[in-house]
Parts: sequence; structure tokens; C-alpha cells
Amino acid sequence: MGTTANQEFTSAEVASGEALFKRPCVFVKGVVRIEDLPKDDRTEIAFAGRSNVGKSSLINALVGQKALARVSVTPGRTRELNFFRLDAEDALNLVDMPGYGYARAAKAQVKGWTRLIGDYLKGRRALKRVYLLIDARHGIKPNDRETMKLLDEAAVSYQVVLTKADKPKATELAEVEAKVAAELTKHPAAYPQLLTTSARTGLGLPELRAAIASLANRVVS
Repeated sequence: MGTTANQEFTSAEVASGEALFKRPCVFVKGVVRIEDLPKDDRTEIAFAGRSNVGKSSLINALVGQKALARVSVTPGRTRELNFFRLDAEDALNLVDMPGYGYARAAKAQVKGWTRLIGDYLKGRRALKRVYLLIDARHGIKPNDRETMKLLDEAAVSYQVVLTKADKPKATELAEVEAKVAAELTKHPAAYPQLLTTSARTGLGLPELRAAIASLANRVVS
């Protein structure tokens, strides 16, 4: 894994990411049924994580828009697969997945979300990577491990992105990074290095853009 838990990039890779995310990004559709998914013909990058982990805030920060993805203080607000199209020469879809771990949601509703997510992960050939968002203040929780197991079983490549990294102290953040990186070595579908971000300060956003740009391509063959 090297001497650091975090993925590093060259200046050229960072520049490529910045150029990609300067392109317009628009909302395409929200999906609650697997049969309503958009055509599977371009690279997709999905964002998963516990409710209130900051998925919508991170997506907005990545694309430089304040309200592209809906941000809510109410956990569990995202209840569908929300597709956004990055109008780039390298066609790319960004997918905001329903947050998991929201205890107050009805059991039937949670079951429906879980089925939708499972079907999407197992059958989407365009899906290049899932970015699994983990709150930097708390590290990996049991619900995160359940999702990691699901991704491992579906053989879907995923990478952990720590969010809200501006909240903990530097020593606390370093401890969480080390623990998360160590746990990732136990998961076959997990990318071995993580990314540490803050939507509020912009920390790690250039690196995340660079990582996504490296996965983008024109058309899925």
C-alpha cells in the first residue's frame, strides 16, 4: 500500500480532473424501479454512504454547483437513484444512491431501497466504481460493513472517501485514516487507498476529481 493511506496524484492527473468537472452537469432523472434506469451506454460513477454522510454536499462541491444534488438536514431524504450527467467529451454519469442506516424509515421502504441498490450494483455494466463515503469523525460503522460486503459479493470496485474531514482534530483524523486503510485490505473489491475530503473547505476535491477522471471514457462497449 505504500507509506500513506491516501491516494496521490500527479499535477497532470489533477489538471485532467479539474478540466472534466468544469463541464456542465445536469440532473437526468430519479429512479425507484430498476426498469427505469437510463440507457447503460456511458461510464457511471456512483456515490454511496450512510444517511447524512454528506453525499449531496460532496457532489455539489465536485461540480461547483450549490443545489444540483438536494441537500437536507433530514436523514434518509434521498430515496432513489439520482442520475446526473456530466456533459463532457468523455461522457459520464454520476449517481447519488439512497443513504442507508436511517433507522426511522419504514421497514418496507428500507427493503425497497436495498433491493433497488442490489439490483443496480449487480447488473450495471457501465458502473466503473462506487465511492463509499465514510464520516471522518466516526470511521467505518456496521452498516458500512454491510454495504462493503454487498459490494464485495457483487464484485463492484469501490473506494472509500472520508467526508467532513475538517471536523475532527488532525490526530483523530490520522487515526481514522489508518484504521480505515487497514480494514480495506480485508475486502477483495475495495481499492486499497482512500481519499480524504471536506465539501466545506475543498480538501481532497482535486484528488477525487482526478480519480474520477481516470475512470471516465466516451462510450461503454
